Amino acid sequence: MSITQSLRRTGLPRLFVHGAILVIALLWLLPTLGIFVSSLRDKDQITVSGWWTAFSGAAQTQAVRLDDPTRQTQDATGFVIKGTLLDGAGKTVTAFGTRVQEPAAYPADQIADLGEGVSLKVSADGSYELRKATAFEGDRGQRVYLTVMTPPAFTFDNYRTVLNAEGIGKAFINSLTVTIPATVIPILIAAFAAYALAWMEFPGRAILIAVVVGLIVVPLQMSLIPLLKMYNGVGALLGVPSKTYAGIWLAHTAFGMPLAIYLLRNYIAGLPKEIIESARVDGASDFEIFTKIVLPLSFPALASFAIFQFLWVWNDLLVAMVFLGTDKDHLVLTGALNALLGSRGGNWEILTASAFITIIVPLFVFFALQRYLVRGLLAGSVKGG
Repeated sequence: MSITQSLRRTGLPRLFVHGAILVIALLWLLPTLGIFVSSLRDKDQITVSGWWTAFSGAAQTQAVRLDDPTRQTQDATGFVIKGTLLDGAGKTVTAFGTRVQEPAAYPADQIADLGEGVSLKVSADGSYELRKATAFEGDRGQRVYLTVMTPPAFTFDNYRTVLNAEGIGKAFINSLTVTIPATVIPILIAAFAAYALAWMEFPGRAILIAVVVGLIVVPLQMSLIPLLKMYNGVGALLGVPSKTYAGIWLAHTAFGMPLAIYLLRNYIAGLPKEIIESARVDGASDFEIFTKIVLPLSFPALASFAIFQFLWVWNDLLVAMVFLGTDKDHLVLTGALNALLGSRGGNWEILTASAFITIIVPLFVFFALQRYLVRGLLAGSVKGG
């Protein structure tokens, strides 16, 4: 086999796979980086330039008016009006103009001929000199357009505003209160059910497996209202309030159980049969086999489902609004952001800070468990019991 053929058979496919992974990673990383950088920028800069210019400064056009003719003085060359146009430290004028159609007609420090013997010079530091051989007339100053370069400005004020004034901090706690139990409960129940369906013999096991597979494709929207009516009916019978965290925990558990059982059952059924049989020969009960052997070996599958369930519950809005309502005491993070879009839709610095607060927890969970994700998903795909 020639070197070219060998490279074609091994090198090119691997290079293509690595390149595709790199492209996907960049496509996923760039928006996240953009949200993070934007959330730290000053509100005046975020509206005039993209996040990729955050470290090089932002240029914006400003309309200002020079001092009125009453401030003019006379020197050897005629009459002059002097002053400064910048009010912030670090700002630099790069160009100026006197017409809105050409706001950057003249570079900074260049003397512009405005006609009728009038000249204007605007320096980079914002100082200016308006000169004329004869006295200036009128009671209003000359309008000038400036292209101002402002230095990079980063601040944590956006996060302080969001967490304190906008109620996102309370919603963040509410989302954790909903998400953590709604992730742990279905995992615990599904792990027991998956072991029973994989290694315990009982009548109707095949039918139960088929029912679990069928429930995976049941649309959430179709079952949400019947489940809510059932829950309200039971709550009214027992005298339990309808808008409680227990209700949404049960709802997310019900919606997540079919996928959890299916995923864990496939993984547990693929465990070595000899280990299970040896434990039974040694006198171990099913509970002992499950807790001491199956659970430790099934951690990749448990982590895989935990990622899916956590992200699903954390990003959920529909189930939260149905089972918890929209009052501030129970409003979750997605609901708070939805309300924020209506009230502060033009304040990009507030929206980006809120968005990054929303994704920071899922990012932490994903990166903490991602090494188990593919292994847990694929381990039961080629073997089954």
